[in-house]
Amino acid sequence: MKYRSAFTMLELIFVIVIMGIIGKFGTEFLAQASKSFIFSNINNQLQSDSASTVEFISARLRDRIKDSVIARTGAGAPPIALFNAVGNTYSVLEWISSDIDGFRGNSDNVATDNFPNWSGVIDLVPGNAAGLVSPGTDTAKVSSLINTLSYGDKTIADAALYFIGSNSNINGYGWSGAITDQNQTLHPIDFGANSDEFSPGITFAGVDIYEYYKLVWTAYALVYTAGTNGKGTLTLYYDYQPWNGDNFLTDGTASVLMENVSAFQFMSIGSIMKVQVCVKSDLITTEEYSICKEKTIF
Repeated sequence: MKYRSAFTMLELIFVIVIMGIIGKFGTEFLAQASKSFIFSNINNQLQSDSASTVEFISARLRDRIKDSVIARTGAGAPPIALFNAVGNTYSVLEWISSDIDGFRGNSDNVATDNFPNWSGVIDLVPGNAAGLVSPGTDTAKVSSLINTLSYGDKTIADAALYFIGSNSNINGYGWSGAITDQNQTLHPIDFGANSDEFSPGITFAGVDIYEYYKLVWTAYALVYTAGTNGKGTLTLYYDYQPWNGDNFLTDGTASVLMENVSAFQFMSIGSIMKVQVCVKSDLITTEEYSICKEKTIF
């Protein structure tokens, strides 16, 4: 019987070399696949988070009083009308919002149609310095809904009217302090003698009254706070009334919208706004990786 060895030395070396090459490329392939998987997950998460944040912001800004929007370089800094806020030094975006929930209305009876709690129309004929009649308005429902949305903290006595087509001076919204007379852009109100009547926080005597109005009861503020490694926090403040002397930092309710925000920018072209939010991940330390989403709001 003739015996033959399984491998010659040359064949053994060849097999070892081939296995080494396969092992090397296999390891690199697994490492690359793992890296691609991590990047894909991070990308999907950042895409989702940034998209949902700008959509949330957009939904809030759609109901803004367009001329009320201001920017600040920080909490307590002077208010700047948004169209004058040029550059990237502004970290605070504030605006007054129309009471869209009350305007949509809610019915006490599910079998009936919903009607607005406030109609947006003033009857100019019976109007007087002591009160304004708004046909189709129910001030009790207005106040009840405001009280619910503010967790029992506010009523119609904290609200104000904005007359459409009236003076839109940026200083008339209370951004620099409480409104002390009715000759401003906003007009503080309270319950009237009847359910469809607004009484003035201060007399309406000498005030130009317009037929159409919007009711407001809260301002909003988006505040970017810078953090370490270029990652900051974007916070929404609400449930405060600048026309009554409130400010977002001491009187507003805070809700963190997003963390790991690398940039928050905004601008206006006429009455149109554009908002951009950029986010980055903690998991990627070897290179800069961030995603930006922006939204145009009419």
